[in-house]
Amino acid sequence: MKVKILKKCEYCAKEISYHDIYCCDDCQNKANDFYDMREKITTIMSIINSISVMSIGIGLFVFSFYKETGAFMVAIPLVILGFLYILFPVPADVMIEKNKIQKAQRITGFIGLVMLILGIIATVFAIFTI
Repeated sequence: MKVKILKKCEYCAKEISYHDIYCCDDCQNKANDFYDMREKITTIMSIINSISVMSIGIGLFVFSFYKETGAFMVAIPLVILGFLYILFPVPADVMIEKNKIQKAQRITGFIGLVMLILGIIATVFAIFTI
């Protein structure tokens, strides 16, 4: 019994022939645009991610002593990261490898939306506890 291994388009994950990379020119153009955009914003995204994650960690520590200040220190980076991931859904290479570009971008945008909502909730909490 032979198992037929099918290759998938790198952008949309449709089944394609073994010798192709993309299913159509449109997918190839979209993938090229994605990789160009990712190359341009990778450095700034890494810096913003690092600062935001550190701020969230410090904010959680401060939250145990000063509720309002800690809540704002958590909320602001969450809102910033949420907007950033919604505007520029740039997933990690591992996620692209597993889900292909289109689905990985949707997942990253959804994670950004969740972060934005959590940031708004933390902001409302900080405002109403003052």
